[in-house]
This record gives sequence, structure tokens and C-alpha cells, in this order.
Amino acid sequence: MVAIDGPAGAGKSTVARMLAARLGVPYIDTGAMYRAVGLLTMRAGIEPPFDEEDEARLEALAREHQIELVPDPAGVRVLVDGEDVSEAIRSPEAAAMASEVSAVPAVRRALVPLQRAMATASGGVMEGRDIGSVVLPDADLKVFLTATPSVRAMRRYEDLQRRGIETTLETVREEQARRDLRDTTRRDSPLMVAPGAWVLDSSDIGPEAVVDRIVARLEEIGAGRLTFPMGEP
Repeated sequence: MVAIDGPAGAGKSTVARMLAARLGVPYIDTGAMYRAVGLLTMRAGIEPPFDEEDEARLEALAREHQIELVPDPAGVRVLVDGEDVSEAIRSPEAAAMASEVSAVPAVRRALVPLQRAMATASGGVMEGRDIGSVVLPDADLKVFLTATPSVRAMRRYEDLQRRGIETTLETVREEQARRDLRDTTRRDSPLMVAPGAWVLDSSDIGPEAVVDRIVARLEEIGAGRLTFPMGEP
């Protein structure tokens, strides 16, 4: 397994998809699972700040609804009870709510076992914010992908523009700062550089170059192991 962590806008999803395609292994987007729970939260009319009753309802949403990650030529499709929500979970609102619900320990307790089961079943490239530190601490390679705040905000802004979502760069910067704070200070599994992780700054290089560097690092440790769950021979 390759575990890729990092803050919003660092390029994790793009790099993870490209790396998985290059290696011919599955791509597992754990962030999409939290976005799915965030979407369910919005649909249920539950709003932060969450109290204990809200957190119990959020855990129930995460456990009672079937969240599936389906391989797709574009990367992965996300299904909730059979409904394709791949586009719906990419809205700024869903992203913001994903950050809120991911800070709830009960939600993480519900989703982490599912993520580990996916890794055990298929191996591959998994990305998120606590993969190397919590979900897969024994991954073959742990990467912490980062970039400067200004670069990350610009990437996010340009991505939203491409998808026709109107916003401003300043709004993106503010939302990113709030999300960074929530991710790094949450009670359960905060965003951090996992022990033994390789920190890779993508501020001045594109995703192709990032993938090249990761592949080179994999060659040093034996990339063939990645075709098996958790590095089994």
C-alpha cells in the first residue's frame, strides 16, 4: 500500500489517481467517504456546531447508509445507497461539511474499519488525512504531500472555476484556513506527518513530476509489493 496524506489543495487526489493508474493498482479516496457523510448530514438538516445528540445521529448516518467507491476511468465514482453522488460531494458546501463531520470521533470510528477492509482486500493507493498515521500505519510507503498555503488556495480556486462554481480567491483562502485549523486540531486523528512518512512539497512541481518522484522512491523499496494487500508476498 501507498498512503498519501496532506492538507486540502496539496494535490493528493490528482497524484493518488495518477499514481494508481501508473502502478495498475486500485485508488481509494477516503476523503470521498467523509464527503458522502457530509452530504448525508446536509440532507438530514444537521448543522454544526454538533452536540452529543447530533454526533450520535452522524454516526448512525455513517453506519446505516452504504457508501461505495467504484473504480472508474476518471478515478472513482461514489455511491450512497446506490445513488451516484460523485458530483454532489465535490461542491464547496459538501467539502466544508466533510471537514466538520470528519472531526467527529464517532464518524471516524464508523469509517476507518471500512477503509482498512478496502486496503486489505485490494491493496493500492489510499489518500486522505490520517492514512499513514491511523488507518494504515504499516503501509509500504507513507507520503505527506504538502504545498504553501497560497499555492494550495490557487489550485482549489482554479479547480472550482473549471467546474463552473463561482467564488473568489479570498473566499477560498478563508475556507482553507478554517479547514486546516479543524483538520490539525480535531480531537480524533488530527492531520499530521506520520512517523516514517516522506514529506514531499509540491509547491513548485506539477502532479506528473510528483508521481515520478514517488515511483522512484517505490523502486527503492520494491514496487512489486504494492500489487498485494498490505505488502503480502
